Amino acid sequence: MAFDVDGNAIGGGRNGNGQESTMEMSGGGFLTATYGGCFVQAPEEHEYVTWLAARLNGSFRFVDVPLKTDWQGPFPTFGRWPQPIIGGIPHSDGSHFSDTSGYSQATVWGSVIQDAGLGAGQLRIRVYSASRRLRWSDWFSIFHSSAKGWRAYRYWDVVSVSEEGSETIEGTAYPVRDYTLAIGPALREAVVAGTRVEFARPRFAARLSMGTKILSDVEGFWLMRPTLTFDEAF
Repeated sequence: MAFDVDGNAIGGGRNGNGQESTMEMSGGGFLTATYGGCFVQAPEEHEYVTWLAARLNGSFRFVDVPLKTDWQGPFPTFGRWPQPIIGGIPHSDGSHFSDTSGYSQATVWGSVIQDAGLGAGQLRIRVYSASRRLRWSDWFSIFHSSAKGWRAYRYWDVVSVSEEGSETIEGTAYPVRDYTLAIGPALREAVVAGTRVEFARPRFAARLSMGTKILSDVEGFWLMRPTLTFDEAF
């Protein structure tokens, strides 16, 4: 897996000492993600890859691509493994669905606490149930109703952080902290206070990188190892 933000600096020419100055006029660049050497062998996996190729080859349709950032998020741990999502939650009477599965929910999430405009480079959010403070950088996503849906961001500086407090939601008290974060890329759409922020499996609207495609290249024993390269869709 590889996640990055590309194209976020523009050269401004060289000075008399031969040093090049740079500037930011791109809105923070665009997000890219690569999943390489995927292991595809089961019949349903072949069907799914065929569907992806039918939908995405040509790079004019898009899908929501998750960023599997479980290892670095502010999530509680089960043993030594981070746990971004709790699964198997039953109904209030203790029963599950007919296929024995239950609900699932994120262990850590956030909420915007101050309106922010299109192109904003800072965001004020409240984070619920984090196992640690936000510190170096974490990915998160926000659903934008007018900008093709999900967009992913990461912060590069914690401008301010409050002391831990508590907020009660539907009778359950959750530990919370408020943050002002410097984010990149810049906000793709204005957000209002109360907008949910997802830290568990953040996702973004993406298309195949131009010049690439999903190829059904089958080896012995019906094995395929496609590499999927995505660019943020606009």
